[in-house]
This record gives sequence, C-alpha cells and structure tokens, in this order.
Amino acid sequence: MHQGRILVVEDDRPSAEVLEAYLQREGYVTQQASDGVEALEQYARWQPDLVLLDLMLPGLRGSEVMRAIRHRANTPLIMVSAVNKETERIDALLYGADDYVVKPYHPGEVVARVHAVLRRSRERGHQQQAARLRHKGIVLDQQAAQAYVEAADGQLTPLELTRTEHNLLSRLLLAPGKVFARAELLAACQPDSDALERVVDAHVYNLRRKLEQAGVAGVLVTVRGIGYRLGNAS
Repeated sequence: MHQGRILVVEDDRPSAEVLEAYLQREGYVTQQASDGVEALEQYARWQPDLVLLDLMLPGLRGSEVMRAIRHRANTPLIMVSAVNKETERIDALLYGADDYVVKPYHPGEVVARVHAVLRRSRERGHQQQAARLRHKGIVLDQQAAQAYVEAADGQLTPLELTRTEHNLLSRLLLAPGKVFARAELLAACQPDSDALERVVDAHVYNLRRKLEQAGVAGVLVTVRGIGYRLGNAS
C-alpha cells in the first residue's frame, strides 16, 4: 500500500528525478511536471495528496500555481526555492504553503518534510471528520454548529435550524437507528427547560419539514408511544 501521491513540479529534470527516487523508495507514488501550466493540468487530472512546487518555473511562477491550487482545494503544498529571503518564505507560508524548503537541499530532508506535512494534514482531516456527524445525506458540523444536506456530488446546502432543532438533530445523529424517548430528547435539546415532553413533537415537526424541503424525506421516524429515531431517507 502506497503512502500517498506526490506531484513534483520542478523544471530541473535531474533534480526532479533524484527527488522522485527518494520518494518512491519511501513508498510514495509520484508524477512530474516541468512548468506551471503542466503542473495545473497534472493536478486537475491526478488529484495528488501533496504538491512539491518549485518557485521559479517557466511560464507560470510557482506562486501563481499555488494560488490556483488554493482556489480549488487545501491540498498540502511544500514550496521549494533557491530564494532564501525571509520575506519570500513568509509570503509563501502566508499565501498557502504548508512548508518552505531552500535549495540546495538533501532529498532525504524533503522526504522528511513530506512525511511531516502529510501527517499533520491527515490528523486535521481525522479531527474534522470526527467533528462532523453524517447520516443519509444529513451532515452536522459540530464545531461550526451548522447543519447541511449533502447532494450526490458532495455539494453541501446549509439548513437554517434553531438552536433547539440543532441540538435535537445532534442527539439523533449520535446514534442513528436508536429510538429516543421524548424525555431524553427534551433533556438534550432544552436541558434547562421545564417544558412538557410533548413540546418535542413541535420541534420534530419543524425539523422534519425543513429536512423535507431540502430534499431529505422519511429520515425522521416517529415511534408510536415512545419517541423518535433516524431511519433511512426515501
């Protein structure tokens, strides 16, 4: 199993080949581009896990390539340059680079930096994934306190929920399929309230209506005499 896909953007072919050999020895799969236009074409076609990007390239400069990539995604990117000016390093990091390597370098150092940047990126990805609850097209970002409906192409449409509806949906999403009693849902969505349990019905009604308007029907199921659960969307 390979460690990841690395796009090496370098107009000095011998340097690029040495770097690729070191990366491949560590289990990475590599592709090479020798100018900025080719780099963007390879990026769009291959969707690498990390880009090693030379600053001084024919045609588009590395900084322009980086800006174009950042408009599309947050793919980890390490800038490589013979320019060892503090201002250049700071600008590269401010405008989207995850690291900055100065030439001449030892290929082993670059590989170590690739390891480190990918590790940090994957840790962030795991944290973000853990912070998002998903079920049948519903996505709840707990950190941002925002719910979405996810289309087949991955596009997220925000749901406008009240705080109570958000808390209610969050509780249901923590255990899809589990039947929650009204008292349990009331404690979760209005912990300081002394309202009657039946008030949950009104909040569920509003939440169900908003989900259906967003295209997710049949996912919020009433369990007669008990409460509610999340089921399969129709």
